[in-house]
Order: sequence, then structure tokens, then C-alpha cells
Amino acid sequence: MSLVENVGRLAGRARYTVEQGARVAWYSAHYLAARRMSQPFDRPGEPKFRPVAPAGDVRRIRQSFIDLFAADRANIDAGLYPAPRDFSPGKAMRAFDRSQRFFKDVPRVDARRLERRGAEVRSNAEQGRYPAYYLQNFHYQSGGWLTPESAALYDTQVEVLFAGAADAMRRIALGSLARGLRGKDQRRVRHLDIACGTGRFLAQTLHAFPRMPSTGLDLSPAYIDAARAQIARWPQAEAVVGNAEALPFADASLDAITCIYLFHELPPRVRRDVAREIARVLKPGGVFIFGDSLQAGDAPDLDQMLEYFPVGFHEPFYGSYQEEDLVALFGDTGLKVQETELAFLTKVMRFTRF
Repeated sequence: MSLVENVGRLAGRARYTVEQGARVAWYSAHYLAARRMSQPFDRPGEPKFRPVAPAGDVRRIRQSFIDLFAADRANIDAGLYPAPRDFSPGKAMRAFDRSQRFFKDVPRVDARRLERRGAEVRSNAEQGRYPAYYLQNFHYQSGGWLTPESAALYDTQVEVLFAGAADAMRRIALGSLARGLRGKDQRRVRHLDIACGTGRFLAQTLHAFPRMPSTGLDLSPAYIDAARAQIARWPQAEAVVGNAEALPFADASLDAITCIYLFHELPPRVRRDVAREIARVLKPGGVFIFGDSLQAGDAPDLDQMLEYFPVGFHEPFYGSYQEEDLVALFGDTGLKVQETELAFLTKVMRFTRF
């Protein structure tokens, strides 16, 4: 490596450290402020929640957080995807606007949590349009998945929940995709991102593969509108409303599929339906990238945090997800696991269709 290249790499690492450190500080401050605005975790008059898993070593938990960003930076240095550019005047203005929206919504979320109201969106949903399991206020969020207001808040809420680490965890999945596609002409790789939500991961993917024909699919029209805005600069990309249980694609028509943070929000039966659909539309030799929550035992120091999650954030299917044998779930459909990587609170798995 030449001196100029070495200096450039060191400068890139320094910029990354400053920017990611600032993100973590920003979202961690939001988390602490939101906690102060909220009532205690346990409801008055109810027995205190005591997780079964022992408390993890705080130093190892902190190290796991640090290791996430080290892995992210290593992927960038390896050329798997470009470094994030999280700071600009326009992004700063949007961040302040989203911050105001977030704090305005905190009391509503907290009231819903204290009252254990997790399905109020059912009264506002168009009858018969959505499966019953979908009509939840996951995370006790206002509007569930169904409103533009929810879509505008979602990315900030997730980053606050994970102290600024959500994007970095998603990028680890992007690194696995890049390894799976190594040597392929991205212009000939037809890619689908299932449950794309607001398009956050889809946009990260398109930054790394700007010529790859990509489709984002989600059941929420409001979130798809947000995704379309995120990917508008890429003419070969689209975002469509659709159900992962009945993917609108022909058999063996896709080269790569990604699915980030969906399966823990599906009932066990539906997980199997979606897994079969993924295998159906993926070509032989095609790549499937799965990214979702850690499961119990993956990282024992984090198990207690995983037990708090469904209780404090209304995740009705999270407990069964924790017990799901993912290798068997996808293996039964013809998908073979190639690699598994842990990234703080996320597990990334790459499968190949055989």
C-alpha cells in the first residue's frame, strides 16, 4: 500500500470513528432522556419482572457493542461496502426534526406500555386487508405499521432502542450479501428485500451495489411510500406493497433475497410459510441473507436483555422465535446455511438454495 493510500485509509478510519461515536452519543442521550420521561419498567401493583437468565458481564456486553463497529469498519476496509456518510447540514436538520417527533411520541408509547395496549391499530385497519398477527402496535408504537406518522418515527425509534447501533448491525448483513455475490455482475443480480419497511437497509444495499436491480417489498403502504423516497435516486430499484406469505414473483426468478428483522414478528406457522416462499422464488445457487435478533444462548451475556425485550416492547411472537431452529426451518425448504455471524444483538446467516 502506498503512502497516499495509507494516509487515506487512516483518515477514513478517523472520520468513521468520529461520526459513529457522535451517532452513538446522540441516540444514547435520546434513550436516557426517554427513560427519564417514562414510568418504571414494572407496572404498579404487579410482581416485578425477573429474567431467568443471569445478568451478563457489563464489560463483555460493552465489548460486544465495540466489536460490532470494529467488524463494520473491517468490512469497509475490505471493500464490501462504502463507509456511511451520516453527517451533512441536511441530515442534521432532519435529525433535529425527527428528535422532536420522537420525544413528542414518548408519552403515548409509555401510556400504551403501562396499559398493555398492543393491538389498538386493529380498530383503524381496513377489514380483511391485513393478516391478524400484523395488526399489532409492535414496540407499543403509535399507529403500528399502518400510518405515515409511524413510518416517519420508525428509524429514529430503532436507533434509540439500540443506542445508535442499528445501522451498523444491518451493515453486517450487507457484508454477508457482498461475500455471497462476490465475482457476480451486479447488473445481472435480481435482488429482493423482504419486509423492507422504510427502505433503510435497501438504501444501504443500493449504495453498495448501485446498478443492481432491486425490489423492496412490504405490507405497509405508508412504509413503502417512505421506502420509495429513500431509493428514488436509483432508477433500477422499486418498492412495492406485498405479502411475504405470497411473494409476487415467479418460481426460481431471483438471485438474491434479504430479510432483516422480520421473523421475530411472525407467528411460528407464518415463519414456515415465508421460508417456503423464499425458497420457491430463489434460483438454485441463489443467496438468501437472514438478519434478525440473537436467540437465547447465542451470546449468554446478552440473554437477560433478550428476555426483557418482549415484555417491555410488546413483541408477542418473540418468545417462540427464541426457540426456533433456524437451520432446520430453512433447511426443510432447500436452503443450506453457509455462514453465521453475530453482530451485537443481531444474528446474520447466509443461505444458498440447492
